[in-house]
Amino acid sequence: MAAPREETRGLFSQGVRAVLGSWAALQIAVEHGFGGAHGGAKAEWLVGVVEQYFHSNAALELDEVEDFLAEVLNNEFDTIVEDGSLAEVSQQLQLLFALCQRGEGPALTEAIARLAWRQQEVGRAATQARPAEGSSSEEEEEKPEEVMDCSSPGPPPDPPPADDGWTVVQKKKK
Repeated sequence: MAAPREETRGLFSQGVRAVLGSWAALQIAVEHGFGGAHGGAKAEWLVGVVEQYFHSNAALELDEVEDFLAEVLNNEFDTIVEDGSLAEVSQQLQLLFALCQRGEGPALTEAIARLAWRQQEVGRAATQARPAEGSSSEEEEEKPEEVMDCSSPGPPPDPPPADDGWTVVQKKKK
C-alpha cells in the first residue's frame, strides 16, 4: 500500500508546482524581479517549501496556509498580496493535499491538468499585457510639448496671490 501513497505524494508536488505556476501574483513578482536576481530559483524553492509545510503540519487551517504564503511572499519577494488570491491558492493547495492524503490519484491528476491549463492562460495573459519594446504608451503620445519662453530676461514675475488670506511680503530692492 506504500506505492499509491508515494505516487500521490509525487502528484502533490506536481500539484503545488501547478498551483504556484498559475498564481498570477507570484508570477508577476518573479517576472518583475521582486525576488531579486534569483526570483525564478526562489519560486522553484517555494514549491518544495510549501510541499514540506503541508507534510510537516497536520490538519492545517485555511488561514494558517494563507499566513504562511503571505509571509514567504513578503520576505522573499517583497510582495504583499491584497487581491484575494491568497485564499484561493490556499484552498487549492488544501484540496490537492486532501486528495493526496486519501490516495485519490486520478482526481489529483485531473486537478493538476486543470491547473496546468490555467497556468498556460496566465502566461498568455501576462505576455499580452506586456508592452512591446520601443513603443511609446498612449499617455506619452497625447501629452503636448511644453515650451518655455526664455527670450526676455528680466525680474521674476510676481508670485500669485495666496488664496488663504496670507500676503506674500518681498524684500525691497535698494
